[in-house]
Amino acid sequence: MYRIASILCSAVLFAFVLARPQDLERAAATTTPATIVKQDNVNNPDGSFNSSYETSNGIRVENIGYLKKIIIPKTETPDGQVIDEHEELVLVQTGSYSYSDPDGNVITLRYVADENGFQPQGDHLPVPPQ
Repeated sequence: MYRIASILCSAVLFAFVLARPQDLERAAATTTPATIVKQDNVNNPDGSFNSSYETSNGIRVENIGYLKKIIIPKTETPDGQVIDEHEELVLVQTGSYSYSDPDGNVITLRYVADENGFQPQGDHLPVPPQ
């Protein structure tokens, strides 16, 4: 009985040892809390906005949004119902964010999100084959 309990406790202790972070110094360095050092938010009555913030660890984020009218062409649903051409409002957002990778390189992603979907751009993103 004690032998089984001893083996079970040893197995649990061994599992805890294996589950600990392997690089404790690096883990401590990457979990340092960041504080917001600058923040701006502007919300306009027409639905447009501009927001940005910067943190103490170098993260920068900017987001601009506005409503845009688009024309939806005449379509037909699979069951034959015709939907006439009409206008709709879509939210367009543009912005960017940047941060430093573990090697100290600044990674920046710029984007547009509109009726055509999310369109990111950045030097770090893979390029599709030609």
